[in-house]
Amino acid sequence: MRLTAGVFPTLGVEPLLGRVFTREEENGNRMVAIISYATWLNRFHRDAAILGRTIDLDNRPYTVIGVMPRDFEFPVQVGRLNHTELWVPMSLTREELAQAHEGVWAYQMVARLKEGATVQQAASDVDRIAQVISRNFPPSMAAIRIRGDAVPLRERVAGNVRPMLNALLGAVGIVLLMACVNVAGLLLVRAIRRRREYALRLALGAGSGRILRESVVEGTVLSIAGGLIGLALATGIVRVALHLLPESMPRIDEIAINGTVVGFALLLALVTGLLCSLAPAFAATRTGMMESLKQSSLSTTGAGSHARLRSALVVVEIAIALVLLTSSGAFLRSFEKMRSVDPGFQPEHVLVAWYQLPMTRYSTFASAELFRHAVVERLEGESRIAAAGLTNSLPASGFSGQAAYTIEGAPIASWKLIFATFGTVSGDYFRAMGIPLLDGRYFTRDDRANTPLVVIVNTSMAKHSWPGQRAIGKRMHVGNPRKGYPWATVVGVIADTKLGARDEPSGDQWYAPDEQPATLFGSDVAEALQQPADGYIVVRSALPPEQMIGTLRATVAEIDPSLALTDVKSMGEVMANVEAPRRFNTDLITIFAVGGLLLAITGIYAVVAFSVSQCTQEIAIRMAVGAQRAGIARLVLLSGAKLAMLGCGLGVIGSVAVSRIISAFLFGVSATDPLIYAGSVALMLFVALLASAQPAIRAASADPADALRTT
Repeated sequence: MRLTAGVFPTLGVEPLLGRVFTREEENGNRMVAIISYATWLNRFHRDAAILGRTIDLDNRPYTVIGVMPRDFEFPVQVGRLNHTELWVPMSLTREELAQAHEGVWAYQMVARLKEGATVQQAASDVDRIAQVISRNFPPSMAAIRIRGDAVPLRERVAGNVRPMLNALLGAVGIVLLMACVNVAGLLLVRAIRRRREYALRLALGAGSGRILRESVVEGTVLSIAGGLIGLALATGIVRVALHLLPESMPRIDEIAINGTVVGFALLLALVTGLLCSLAPAFAATRTGMMESLKQSSLSTTGAGSHARLRSALVVVEIAIALVLLTSSGAFLRSFEKMRSVDPGFQPEHVLVAWYQLPMTRYSTFASAELFRHAVVERLEGESRIAAAGLTNSLPASGFSGQAAYTIEGAPIASWKLIFATFGTVSGDYFRAMGIPLLDGRYFTRDDRANTPLVVIVNTSMAKHSWPGQRAIGKRMHVGNPRKGYPWATVVGVIADTKLGARDEPSGDQWYAPDEQPATLFGSDVAEALQQPADGYIVVRSALPPEQMIGTLRATVAEIDPSLALTDVKSMGEVMANVEAPRRFNTDLITIFAVGGLLLAITGIYAVVAFSVSQCTQEIAIRMAVGAQRAGIARLVLLSGAKLAMLGCGLGVIGSVAVSRIISAFLFGVSATDPLIYAGSVALMLFVALLASAQPAIRAASADPADALRTT
């Protein structure tokens, strides 16, 4: 990463070893470098003599003057693959300085607020500076107006993932609530079973407070033990999960089970243990002492309030589980909807690789062009390769360049700045990527720098620029009408391709042959600006992409042995990376829904089974006077179904309330889809009957004589 000398002081960070570069080194184009801690560790094995050592970057010698601390990361970028490992002075070239006068801005700034200053004040200052800059634009850029803004760095880093993390926190809270409800229900059952013991102890002089304290201690010990086991499991799960998290998750390497997490988890276990044990203890000790001593330990059904409390806990648990189920169903349908969207290309059997040509050996447009042509010719000569090409704008990568354009006949007076995604291609790129041609033709080898300028546009751009007309034969040029750039003719219309995830809009896109941008942009700066010194190699083969990696690397090595290829992967992997956030959300909520469903099954089973055991005498009498076993089973199943229906009613209301939160994460699906709700309710009712089945069978198979003898 290239930085100006003021960045490190602005961030307030000092290197672990050595120093940062100075403004004099930046202005003097000194070739010095600062390396990351990870680079120092992995590549130089923490060599204490690293300072002053020379390393080659793009075949140029740089002197290492510093090593940054272990946790330093700037710019804070997206994903593991984008972590910066080296920093060098910006040292702007004459061409880069000239680009500013051509309306090209490709840099970001970082600033530290003064004491007492607000972000809003900083944004106002930046906007005022931007307006001053725009007033000094050359006449050819008079129509362009820019605005400035300032955003907190923390917001820039975590702003996009905050909704996802809030949803994760909410799902964790819901499952925790279900676990608490379950534990409270089980402790209540345990307390009711010990009611005679409590009554006897009270009769012998024990105080209610002593019994409450004992219950609280028991519940707290159980909760703390569960918390410790949970922390042990979480430690292992986090290590695995780090490799499954989406690349869009910032600061992935900082996720760990540290002292703060351990303290919070144990505090949470302590609080939940107290809450879960107090209510059952109060319920058990509130029963009259004489009444409890008179009742049989097995025949009693308990106070009606106890039964209602147990049932209420299960109803709440079912309602919460249904909220998770409906949310999971919405996420699953949304993900399937996204996967069914046509990306505009065929990713199967496509291998891609990123390359970057060092300026020391490829300082001219012609030298870079020779490299690209050589790569395409040699790859096309391979019998196993169907098509090969190069581009600087890869679909599904999430990154693309933008360029303003003007169509022929557009009125100058009312012209507005219009941007579209712009890319250069060489070889048989469109066939290699599987992008269908809808009208006209693809580029050919005859589309060279000295031939008429041609472009290919996508369907969206054709419709927006020439509505109701055929785009083939229409003309356009770069920039605004006052620029006087040369006209290019549209020779082909291709399908819209997704430059990001499939749930993102395609937008307007246009492409030019790799030899023509220097002419197309009509400026001495254009050659340096548009020279594709880096880009993607795209290969289509009948073989699996993994089997073509060796062939691709060997082909490039024959042309330039010192050139490294990075991010060599199949297009399927590229698409999986950009779709990972939605997949992560879907998998996560599904896991929580399954966990909630299991908790609901446990709760229903525990309540129904306990009710059956408490009603042993009643069941025996019913059977003795002629009740059929099927009727007994039906009665038990009906009790579980009633609880499920009440819980589902509350759950539907809760799901409607939650739908406003999850709707922002969905694509092509309503958060209140009736089919999702109906399916979730049907599943929950089935689960309730399933959980009640074993107690029902046990009740129906009981021997009345044995049951009556035990009363």
